[in-house]
Amino acid sequence: MTRVDFYILPDSDPAQRPQLACKLAEKAYGQGLTVYVHTTTEAEALHLDELLWTFRHGSFLPHALDSKVTDEPPPILIGYDHEPSSHTDVLINLTAEVPRFIARFERIAELVDQRPEQLAQSRERYRFYRERGYELNSHQLKR
Repeated sequence: MTRVDFYILPDSDPAQRPQLACKLAEKAYGQGLTVYVHTTTEAEALHLDELLWTFRHGSFLPHALDSKVTDEPPPILIGYDHEPSSHTDVLINLTAEVPRFIARFERIAELVDQRPEQLAQSRERYRFYRERGYELNSHQLKR
């Protein structure tokens, strides 16, 4: 059964979610897992693609935009408008809704900041997962 972790950020800065996505991707990569980061738009995917190169000095995370992969995909893929072509270990969801393709993943990370619309959307996603019997965990992050 898929495990869902909600990571609750301490304030409303929208830049925290992509930063946290990079940290979670780095952790999963370090554990030998594949990661798919699901964003809402191409612009968000491109921003995350750039951020994965720069978020931590000296860090290298092999990644690519899912739409650009032609051969063997790297361990971290970023996409925004479709189901990933591969990868089934970890899904980092940066969208407002539950993606249709969640069942193929072993773990799902939902990242929530304190903006009112984010909180409302995350409650809806939490309710969706709970009603379907997913294992749910919440992590209150500190500054």
